[in-house]
Amino acid sequence: MEQKKNTQEQIVNFLKNYGFIFANSEIYGGLSNTWDYGPLGVLLKNNIKQLWWKEFITKDAQAVGLDASILMNPLVWQASGHLSNFSDPLIDCKSCHNRFRADKLIEEAKLGVIVTEQTKFSELEKIINDHKIVCPVCGKSDWTPIRKFNLMFKTHQGVVEEETNAVYLRPETAQGIFVNFMNVQRSLRLKLPFAVGQIGKSFRNEITPGNFIFRTREFEQMELEYFVTPSDADKYFEIELAKIKDFLFKTIKLNTQNVKFREHNRDELSHYSNRTIDVEYNFTHGWSELWGIANRTDFDLKSHAKASNANLWYLDPVSNEKIIPYVIEPSVGVERLLLAIVNDQYEIQTLEDGETREVFHLPMHLAPYKMAVLPLVNKLNDKARVIYDQLVAQGISVTFDTSGSIGKRYRRQDAVGTPYCVTYDFESIETNKVTVRDRETMKQMRINIDEIAKFLDNQSKHD
Repeated sequence: MEQKKNTQEQIVNFLKNYGFIFANSEIYGGLSNTWDYGPLGVLLKNNIKQLWWKEFITKDAQAVGLDASILMNPLVWQASGHLSNFSDPLIDCKSCHNRFRADKLIEEAKLGVIVTEQTKFSELEKIINDHKIVCPVCGKSDWTPIRKFNLMFKTHQGVVEEETNAVYLRPETAQGIFVNFMNVQRSLRLKLPFAVGQIGKSFRNEITPGNFIFRTREFEQMELEYFVTPSDADKYFEIELAKIKDFLFKTIKLNTQNVKFREHNRDELSHYSNRTIDVEYNFTHGWSELWGIANRTDFDLKSHAKASNANLWYLDPVSNEKIIPYVIEPSVGVERLLLAIVNDQYEIQTLEDGETREVFHLPMHLAPYKMAVLPLVNKLNDKARVIYDQLVAQGISVTFDTSGSIGKRYRRQDAVGTPYCVTYDFESIETNKVTVRDRETMKQMRINIDEIAKFLDNQSKHD
């Protein structure tokens, strides 16, 4: 069998055709760079989030969860530096009036020039002008000066739109954890080291969103903040980095050749970090950040303590020393992880007889449906439905498919990632056995109906 790398067009079409992702407001012409997750997309996203929660929260005795609000007191964003520093370098094409991020223009020109958050606007302008970088839309090189563009979405609280009523949609979930540090620690009497994680929506008014769901203005983050003593920071950085590798390669089974780990040099580090590693994935548009892990030091707790006059320190019960913890932060976007999984595991497969089939090689714990129940013909629907109802009652995610020939239904389930199909036929009435078909091998076997759930459980243990 032959496997080829997917194009972005193939992936977008696949996800739409099978009910994973739709263009937002499509019947009204859409809204650029916004996406809705269909019936199978919701199931896949939920499975990704549940797996992350299980591996990074449930399995770690030192980790707890949080669900902080999207809207926060504006002083939070002032203290964190988002109001003054959370911005991109905006540049306009004078000819066609399209707007771009200056650093991305340089990056996409592939000049071999490294630009960072610390690169001055004057330096960016010099690079663009010296290399005569052209507008991707009209092909001309006639640019405005670069100016700062804040990425925070601003709205107003209450009935009057006044500056005093301004609030912001959070651009990250982390600050909700930092401002609740003492609430969480005291209410659960936690001792260092401990972690607080949450999954939630964030919003960034990106200048140039794109590459499908890779970069959008509304997205979902899975973030963990590990509070540790400064002396333990390096140790827990390595522990969390190892967990990321296990999650990517053992849990969701990404191809190691499609992933690399890039350590930031000193000039690239954010103002709050003393060490950062980007986990990059080879998407259809090229290598881009998938996951990040940073040692945020004590920057966040110190900043909020100073701005709020709150005591955001930890009292060591042995030494009675007041400690402002360091924070190790692994952070990943749900949508980017989903896109990496599709890039990695969706295949248009050429079979030995020359025919092709779409197959989504999802591990069972990621698959939207673990099994499909298929009556051979409509006359057998009621008897097959009994099997479906029994599996659902046992908490198994299963689908019931009666539309089309059995061959077409097999192909449809291959494409959406269903590991196993159960076919109820006329022989099943007499023998109480069904045919189970394996998505990967396409081989079939007969098993007793009352052993289906046990079969699935055994397969999930070896998945």
